[in-house]
Amino acid sequence: MKKFEPQQSQLPLNTDDGWLVQVYGRDRRLLCVLDPSHGWLFLLGLGVGVLLTVIWVNVARYSPPAELTEPQEVPELRID
Repeated sequence: MKKFEPQQSQLPLNTDDGWLVQVYGRDRRLLCVLDPSHGWLFLLGLGVGVLLTVIWVNVARYSPPAELTEPQEVPELRID
């Protein structure tokens, strides 16, 4: 009797599989390799940067303007 094995889905559920970018120089020497984790970290950093920018703009909009203060002492003018 044949043993039943469930079929695997067509789409990979593991985020580590799927693509790999290899960058080569003119002399066909491998310069760098971009793994899927690099892409996920880039997207995570991009999202955090956008979030911080939105927060910074909202905080700067509602902060009171800085008041200029007059100097207490008048500096002496020395002309040679």
